[in-house]
Amino acid sequence: MSEIPGKTRSSAITDGPSRAPARSMLKAVGFDDEALRRPIIGVANTWTEIGPCNYHLRDLAKEVKAGIHAAGGTPMEFNTVSISDGITMGTEGMKTSLISREVIADSIELVARGNLFDGIVILVGCDKTIPGGVMALVRLNIPGLVLYGGSIAPGQWNGKDVTIQDVFEAVGTHAAHQMTDEQLCALEDVACPGPGACGGQFTANTMSTVCELLGVSPMAANGVPAMAAEKPNVAKQAGELLLDLVRRDVRPRQIVTKQAIENAIAAVASTGGSTNAVLHLLAIAHEADIDLQLEDFDRVSERTPLLADLKPGGQFVATDLYRAGGLELVVKRLKEAGLLHTEAMTVTGQTIGEVADTAQETAGQQVVRPVSDPITPTGGLVILRGNLAPDGCVVKVAGHALAEHRGPARVFDSEEATFEAVEAGRIQAGDVVVIRYEGPQGGPGMREMLAVTAAIVGAGLGESVALLTDGRFSGATRGMMAGHVAPEAARGGPIAIVRDGDMILFDEKNRVLQLDVSDDEIAARLAEWRAPEPRFKRGVMAKYARLVSSAAQGAVTTV
Repeated sequence: MSEIPGKTRSSAITDGPSRAPARSMLKAVGFDDEALRRPIIGVANTWTEIGPCNYHLRDLAKEVKAGIHAAGGTPMEFNTVSISDGITMGTEGMKTSLISREVIADSIELVARGNLFDGIVILVGCDKTIPGGVMALVRLNIPGLVLYGGSIAPGQWNGKDVTIQDVFEAVGTHAAHQMTDEQLCALEDVACPGPGACGGQFTANTMSTVCELLGVSPMAANGVPAMAAEKPNVAKQAGELLLDLVRRDVRPRQIVTKQAIENAIAAVASTGGSTNAVLHLLAIAHEADIDLQLEDFDRVSERTPLLADLKPGGQFVATDLYRAGGLELVVKRLKEAGLLHTEAMTVTGQTIGEVADTAQETAGQQVVRPVSDPITPTGGLVILRGNLAPDGCVVKVAGHALAEHRGPARVFDSEEATFEAVEAGRIQAGDVVVIRYEGPQGGPGMREMLAVTAAIVGAGLGESVALLTDGRFSGATRGMMAGHVAPEAARGGPIAIVRDGDMILFDEKNRVLQLDVSDDEIAARLAEWRAPEPRFKRGVMAKYARLVSSAAQGAVTTV
């Protein structure tokens, strides 16, 4: 084995006479003897030119590699897949998004195991690349970190900041004949002004928040916007930091603990983050062999005030948070409130409590409220159960005023059928929209329903219509929307037997989602129910549908 500090794994690839063939092939692409004597560091890149979220990651990778090389390591870059949720939303292509999380994690694991890297930096951008990257990191348990490419800048339209959320909601406004073709086109032209991931506290920025609170990303690195002048230096510093982790043999499972996960949940709750954090944190906890239940989210959110006034429920975007003092300011507030496990470690070597003490609040900022003046006294996520969701469902309470809703079911067996009904004006105030067979197995792939939810809001029904689905929601969704209903319809969950006109109760205060039908009637309907034929018979979609677990367990695919 090599005596070079940190070169504990890759020596099996590079050292000794028997490895001459491997060295010969590596020299063919430019690695010389000196490079091969150093610790070998994988740089997992999720670059793609399909959409803005990951488009700039090639440039960041160059800086990461420069930092690795300067610190005494040899970087080896490789790529994996990425699906743009914003582009595929509302189409069959969206079924691939959650499935890509598993492919991303698996592919990073395969390349890292195959090449016996001594450490790894994972560059992420759009939604599923982030949890997929963290899952791979924890699964591999070699020294490593995750670096987020950063948020997109907001667009400017009619004198105000806009994001992709505004474009999705404008579709509903346009369908309601309250916006012209020309206005819609003008908005779409400016909403996404360049590289970076979605600008509000949508899923990408929510999961970036999770990474920093878990401790697997250097605090303050992820929050630097994609096109900020400081971002290249942040990337170089991440590469340098990785070599320190390698030499000290700091492993991800030493950092990702139950306390770190509770810190992440608190940050999601205090910033009004995406419901997708529930699904992804369950999956990350699964990889780390940590017991995490839906009730943990409810427990932490219930004690955590909503402090950050961020879109989609609030008024500010991610770049505003950065200017206000960054996520460090949110962490400082959590510490002040006694809601932070301060001893949890981070990849920088600091505890999260020490990180909180470094926060610098911009004078006069209005993005993050003081603990004494929260937006709401409890956080943004609640878990509902009842005869319609025996295994639970997730509601984001940030961004709507309703706490209770009772109305007749309007039942649809696909997202497309629902969207058509909304566009045609067939959804009325007071309705409860039910979208089923969109779960992890039934979709397959658990599509996000942003096209539908945004159209409902855009049509002026956001405070008078409730929606539930065994699918997911985008981080940009707002309104009384219950996702991840479990068991899902394809597994014979009660959502499968709801009929048009059945009365459904949402009761957030008492954590109830209830179908107003007798137990005997539910049992009789379930006895008559038959599972539909799988939508895919072969390929990755069929494989996923056969292997995937319930959303209540994170929709993971381990066997």
